[in-house]
Amino acid sequence: MASDRIFGLVALITAVAYIAAATQIQTNLFSGEYLPKLFPLLIGGVAAICSLFMLFKPDPEPDWPAAGSWISMGVAVIVLAIYAVLLKPLGFILPTIFAAGILSYQISPNARNAALSGVGLSLGLFVLFKFALGLGNIVAYRIPTPAKLWDAISILIPFVGH
Repeated sequence: MASDRIFGLVALITAVAYIAAATQIQTNLFSGEYLPKLFPLLIGGVAAICSLFMLFKPDPEPDWPAAGSWISMGVAVIVLAIYAVLLKPLGFILPTIFAAGILSYQISPNARNAALSGVGLSLGLFVLFKFALGLGNIVAYRIPTPAKLWDAISILIPFVGH
């Protein structure tokens, strides 16, 4: 109950700040250009109404996951951050194999099935994105130079990245 109210208060403050920023958008009412201002105002209004609902009618206190679940979620976040950084220097297939394999292993700790899932998801998604959806800017693989690989990885290291 308290967590919903805290989140509702933070969301309300954010919605009010968003509405205040939206009111600063310059529009010309005589030419009919009011949508650049109206759309953010509507979004902020809906967010404010939702946050008020959370403040005044919160759900019962949730059951938080055990410590092991938090560790698994942390590993997933780290894997996805590394995946996002390695996509450009290594291409799509290799980072996706590793990320999908590690995340599959977290769901069901069977190394063989996780490896097969990683390979299958990587190749299947590549074919889907490249050929079925026609996203031509996806590169299957790259062999990076050590400097380019270091540039990508250094983004994740505080005070070393760009």
